[in-house]
Amino acid sequence: MAQTPLMKQYREIKQNFRDCILFFRLGDFYEMFFEDAITASKELGLTLTSRNREKGMDVPLAGIPFHSANSYISKMVAKGYKVAICEQVEDPKTAKGIVKREVVNIITPGTVMDIESLDEKSNNYLMSILEENNKIGISYIDITTGEFKVAEIEKDKHYIKLFNELNKIEPKEILLTEEFYRAIKEKIDDFTKKNDSLVTFVTKVRDSEKFLTDYFKVVSLESYGIKNKKVVINDAAMALFYVMEMQVGNDLTVEKMEFINVSNYAEINSITQKNLELVKNQREKTVYGSLLWVLDKCKTSMGTRLLKRFINNPLLDIKEIEKRQNDVECFLENILLREDSREILEEVYDLERLVGKIIFGNENGRDLVALKKTIKSSLEIMNLLKEYDFFNEIDSKKLSEIFQIIEESINEDAPFSVREGNIIKRGFNRELDEIRNIMNSGKDFLLEIEKREKEKTGIKNMKIKYNKVFGYFIEITKSNLDLVPESYIRKQTLTNSERFVTPELKKYEDTIINAKAKIEDLEYHLFKEISAKIKEKRHILTSLAEILSYLDVVVSFAVVATENNYVRPQICEDYDFEIKGGRHPVVEKLIGRNDYVENDTFLSETESFVILTGPNMSGKSTYMKQIALISIMAQIGSFVPAKSTKLSIVDKYLTRIGASDDILSGQSTFMVEMSEVSNILNNATKNSLVILDEVGRGTSTFDGISIATAISIYIHDKIGAKTVFATHYHELTDLASKFKNIKNYRIEVDEKDGKIMFLRNIVKGGADKSYGIEVARLAGLPREILSEGKRFLKRLEQKKELIEKTIDVTQLSLFSMNEEALEICEKRQEFENNSETKNNFYEKRIFEIKKEKENIEREKENLEKIVLDIENYDVNNVTPMKAMKFLFELKEKIKKDN
Repeated sequence: MAQTPLMKQYREIKQNFRDCILFFRLGDFYEMFFEDAITASKELGLTLTSRNREKGMDVPLAGIPFHSANSYISKMVAKGYKVAICEQVEDPKTAKGIVKREVVNIITPGTVMDIESLDEKSNNYLMSILEENNKIGISYIDITTGEFKVAEIEKDKHYIKLFNELNKIEPKEILLTEEFYRAIKEKIDDFTKKNDSLVTFVTKVRDSEKFLTDYFKVVSLESYGIKNKKVVINDAAMALFYVMEMQVGNDLTVEKMEFINVSNYAEINSITQKNLELVKNQREKTVYGSLLWVLDKCKTSMGTRLLKRFINNPLLDIKEIEKRQNDVECFLENILLREDSREILEEVYDLERLVGKIIFGNENGRDLVALKKTIKSSLEIMNLLKEYDFFNEIDSKKLSEIFQIIEESINEDAPFSVREGNIIKRGFNRELDEIRNIMNSGKDFLLEIEKREKEKTGIKNMKIKYNKVFGYFIEITKSNLDLVPESYIRKQTLTNSERFVTPELKKYEDTIINAKAKIEDLEYHLFKEISAKIKEKRHILTSLAEILSYLDVVVSFAVVATENNYVRPQICEDYDFEIKGGRHPVVEKLIGRNDYVENDTFLSETESFVILTGPNMSGKSTYMKQIALISIMAQIGSFVPAKSTKLSIVDKYLTRIGASDDILSGQSTFMVEMSEVSNILNNATKNSLVILDEVGRGTSTFDGISIATAISIYIHDKIGAKTVFATHYHELTDLASKFKNIKNYRIEVDEKDGKIMFLRNIVKGGADKSYGIEVARLAGLPREILSEGKRFLKRLEQKKELIEKTIDVTQLSLFSMNEEALEICEKRQEFENNSETKNNFYEKRIFEIKKEKENIEREKENLEKIVLDIENYDVNNVTPMKAMKFLFELKEKIKKDN
């Protein structure tokens, strides 16, 4: 069977968009054919049918109504597909032959404009990355808000800095050249799997600088701060060109480009972001239980999005930090100002995305009403804050003009669709009002015509009637035909009467029959004219959105500080780092302010390294995290949970907390641990904050202590970073007596009648025991395991005491074999009688001591491993069967040991 004109047109268009699902407009539906239909039916749950056969085969077909297409498109894009929207670009009524169709839009994960399908409190970023001459350009765009930022970072060995930025930005789509993709394939593939992102291959833009200057209508890129940054220019052009290609024929929301100097912000890598649970918790990956959860009292979605950016990018400039603090303090001290501002902000809509919809042409009547309400609220808050400098750059008169345009034209209850009418107010357009009057008062209008014609002709019994065949007509009896004016047009002759039309009646018929369609078309035309006027003033709306977002964040900071009794941190330029009465901002919210135990922290150039000991569950990790969180809060301009603070600027937050295998990459706990520690040692500076928790636990006790000691010495001697190292290795506390800047602290424990209570207080000094078995008891481990563990521990302590007595030393060194006992025996041998008997005796005794020492060392190590197994047993996930199995394995180990 020959190919139909429609299928020929479809194939020609599809040929240029082979990597997309083509939504092909046919009347009131978007249709998909062939493989696209099969894919769409599977992914969207559509019925798969077929249409006229082609070359002896059915053509697979699946369709969706065009008015509900957005939800279907969003689902396809969320599943990683690109969708090309092919529209009818001429009126089917006037088309000669097949209707002309063109692709007007391509939607990808990074170019979604259907705001309803997006998370309102998160940006939807498209990110482009390019490497040239050992530098990496980064560009990211959110087309729903118009945000376009670019940055340049130095290439490092494992692209750590690049992936730090990736984890902060969390793009939905990443643009790469195929060459660069091959260089980072393993890491980028891992990132996209974990973050549901899409990688798209692109090529560089020819003459990138000219492309950008033409787009932004500037002579030079110097005003954007990237004139000589070739990799940034090439990368930015790559990102912007891709967006233009996807938004075929549409205006873009991007009006400016902002260069971000990453050196102005503290470094927070993905590991630290996860460990500190900055914007989401580790378990459910939701906001609950994160720092964002505590600090987010924002009234607008755009405020929350800005707050998230603040948290991921702590400031390094003290003046900028203090500027934010001053703004927070303004609302903290003035309760009425704060509460009035919050009340007004609650009436503010997502202005960033409203402006984006207007620029793209996706706006509806409700959006303009929301914009009007937002402008009204903005004018109120501008008046409220007129004594401050928040809105100095905003012209209130221009805002009032936009408000007036919408107020005069758009109905408050405008429908969602712009094609249904009832958008434009009465009195705004004379022609529209006339058509509405005709439609709404059609019967009265006909009676008026009838009355007028009777008076004019003298025909008293004439009637205006209607039927579907002839429409509206005047019926006159044959007895009155001699009175019919010449202007009447005969339409039909009946037995007793004839039917006529007049130009006026014909005009009315055309008007009344087509009134609804005319009203809808005219309203749509007027609506777009109104939107175009607002679009011309978008610059002021974009600036207003930025100010409202910032205002929302600082007011939120003031609210949180008030509710939680936070204080303004003092930021200093020296090294010292002092927190008095510090608290963990999240934990205190979860357990209650009154139940949280406050603790002090002091780090200085003479006390820069803290070794923190104490049992599990006593609060070591919480304490360490609170130090980092308080510092981050301070550097984003927030007040902090403490009685007082004096904090120096931290340039990098580096953490190693917890131990888990990386199953996806096949790395063991120890390998993951050492990789993360290596990253810390290679990147930390004197101004960094390093948090280490139980480093070395992933290997044997001797290896672990050796590694932990070596790491501590390296940080102390080579880096000098502020460091808190929590450990169970009590041997590490000996370092405090050997290194001037290392100090011991411990979590206080109250022990009575064999039971322990965690006091959560941090005090100077090291702990001398781990309380592992007591912790296991508190956690609910089965009694049999606890009893066996205590017996092992007692036996271990007895054997240790025996060893020490035998070889006359206070303790066994874990870093080198102690030969003191052997030397004593050998010296005594020299002074004894040289008789063969005594010689044999001493030789035998020396041999026995050596063997005994070796056996005891071996047994001690085995027993320590058993005790460590008990301490590390995952009691939160234990079942009775697993517990019994664990107990049996312990008994078998003991038998083998004995």
